Amino acid sequence: MKARYNYRIYPKKHQLEPLAKAMGCARVVWNDALWLYKKAEIEQTDRPKSISSVIITQAKNTEARKWLSEVSSVVLQQSLRDLQTAWNNYFESKKGNRKGKAVSKPKFKKKSSRQAIRFAKNAFTIHSESVKLAKIGHIKMVVSRPLPSDPSSVTIIKDCAGRYFASFVVEVAQPTPSCAKRYPLGQTDGSCGIDLGLTHFAILSSGEKVENPRLQKKMLKRIKKANRRLSRAKKDSNRRKKRKLKLAKLHAKIKDQRTDFLHKLTTRLVRENQTLAVEDLNVAGLIKNRKLSRAISDAGWSKFKTLLAAKCDKHGRELIIVDRYYPSSQICSCCGESGGKKELDVREWTCLYCNTVHDRDICAAENLNKWAGGQSDQYKNGRGASVSLPTVAVRCEASTTYEQLSLF
Repeated sequence: MKARYNYRIYPKKHQLEPLAKAMGCARVVWNDALWLYKKAEIEQTDRPKSISSVIITQAKNTEARKWLSEVSSVVLQQSLRDLQTAWNNYFESKKGNRKGKAVSKPKFKKKSSRQAIRFAKNAFTIHSESVKLAKIGHIKMVVSRPLPSDPSSVTIIKDCAGRYFASFVVEVAQPTPSCAKRYPLGQTDGSCGIDLGLTHFAILSSGEKVENPRLQKKMLKRIKKANRRLSRAKKDSNRRKKRKLKLAKLHAKIKDQRTDFLHKLTTRLVRENQTLAVEDLNVAGLIKNRKLSRAISDAGWSKFKTLLAAKCDKHGRELIIVDRYYPSSQICSCCGESGGKKELDVREWTCLYCNTVHDRDICAAENLNKWAGGQSDQYKNGRGASVSLPTVAVRCEASTTYEQLSLF
């Protein structure tokens, strides 16, 4: 399978201009090609077959685009291929032939947003403490861990906070269940149910409650102040650029802290348990609640599940995604009976059948853990009738994003 390794790079002052030119040219090629795609769609005509020669080769001979020859042609070709992939994914998703969430139509790229360029294997070489890029030269790189194999491509990223990263795509061996020795972590018999919340980020079936760091809430005053100062600065002024960079650094710090917290938590859960069960929350629907949207976004539930799925697949663990309609917090984890619906403000309740006093969140986590063990195929509703719900057991495939694989 493919994995992505991300490293921080530090270009020198004389390398900033070539990098900016390469990112600008790649952005122009993307926007020009996208304009042709949309024009053909509006006029209901076929797209140009030799779009590469029109957008890149012929454009270099014109006065308006002659500066495209100043950067590596690999960067321009990869930008065009990325657009073709994004455009095809949009139509495949529109037809229903693509799995997952619906993919929107590609958009025009902006100069002020995150910038990225991609180099193929023939346009870069890796050294002990640097990476050499075509027409740019050696760039210092902090190698925190060795690459498992030769990378097939590298993406140079400049985020909104002005930091540069080199992201390599490599092939790694896919462990098989029949060969446990190939898994980085040993086998264990533990299992854990995980109930996600806002007061506590995660409640485990063992009774442990993981505190919610609320990272954005802690920085909210500074973010609001930076936004006010940015809004008062004149457009295109140097002062506005400095204030915009300061705001971007605040958001980048929150993102890094949240990613670090999620990585450490998911790694610990995967290391200690063989089977994990988590509820399939409708995060996109919950965010529409205007009173809770900021708190839910700050928690990072979706990213937590994505990281957990990737690490379970990497280390040979089993991840159970429990049906979102399974009332884990409504039924007794001791006798399996349901005493009816309980509102969200009811945090503790007593079972009407066995008189057990339950903490709502711990009870939900215990029910999820029983579901993972195959003990909760049925439950009884408030009228005493047995109800079955389908379980969804998922051995999720690891994605190739840096956030998932950077701290494995």
